[in-house]
Amino acid sequence: MNIKITGTGSYIPDDIEKNESFHDREFLNSDGSSINDPNEIIVEKFKSITGIIERRYAKPHLNASDLAFFASEKAIEDAKIDPETIDYIIVAHNFGDVKHNTIQSDMLPSLASRVKHSLRIKNPKCIAYDILFGCPGWIEGVIQAKAFIQSGLAKRCLVIGSETLSRVVDKHDRDSMIFSDGAGATIIEATDEEGGILAHESGSFTYDEAYYLFFGNSNNQELCRDTRYIKMDGRKIYEFALNNVPKAMKTCLDNSGVDIKDVKKILIHQANEKMDEAILKRFYRLYRTEIPEYVMPMSIQKLGNSSVATVPTLFDLVKNNKLDNHHLNKGDVIIFASVGAGMHINAIVYKC
Repeated sequence: MNIKITGTGSYIPDDIEKNESFHDREFLNSDGSSINDPNEIIVEKFKSITGIIERRYAKPHLNASDLAFFASEKAIEDAKIDPETIDYIIVAHNFGDVKHNTIQSDMLPSLASRVKHSLRIKNPKCIAYDILFGCPGWIEGVIQAKAFIQSGLAKRCLVIGSETLSRVVDKHDRDSMIFSDGAGATIIEATDEEGGILAHESGSFTYDEAYYLFFGNSNNQELCRDTRYIKMDGRKIYEFALNNVPKAMKTCLDNSGVDIKDVKKILIHQANEKMDEAILKRFYRLYRTEIPEYVMPMSIQKLGNSSVATVPTLFDLVKNNKLDNHHLNKGDVIIFASVGAGMHINAIVYKC
């Protein structure tokens, strides 16, 4: 028995927010002081570091659970399965449903329950629950699905990553330009076909690193001090990722028994273009080998950082030949890897 991804789907919002939209934004330092550089310079520096040119925002009437439902419908159709045969629905997110122009998270009921409701699944033995694991949430959900299937508790799982980060950002913080909305979904199931999940690796670093991403006040000191927004220590996250993600990827690949030269694609969480490129360089440096051309597809330039949705969305795009110079064939070995709030890291070696 092998455990494979038999269906994928993604929902990429239609609304595009280009970098030029931030030229009129009032950006402030964390202490509320003004930034000396004009916004055009701030935005250009941001682009040079992150690679982001534009990002996608969900339409006002849609929430994270809606995006998750849309992606799930596509994954179910792609896998050609009856939704009633799904044993687990696992939804990875960070903030639940946040209605447009509000800041309050809504997770009652769970997003997984909402997705199951929207899919009109009657089977009570289809268990629906959420996972909070930062940006690596979708990968961790796949690892949990694998465990359920291996233990005999399930034959088929729906694993989703969905987020509307645009609704929890501080508009006076330059980091707000990073975040976006989106959803990706996958059907995971037992199959007699060759391949599937060959190895996985996870880690939670909380002793000193737990609050590198956190909820904090707006940089605008005049706004309500009781309202919180997503905040991060970008430098510490960058250093943490470079020190730990390549090691986790190497451990995972070594445990899989696959040679580094046989890896066709590496799909890393789309957090920051320069950070992902640095992770890739350090990973290949561990094997003292050159980086192959076109090994790391990127979507952050156009889609931004949609947290738990970046990896499954990227996989769906590559699988369906929607990114230039990137495609997958049966038998190709790929690596999924992510890092995020917690701080958590994880990786999967997967054979298509």
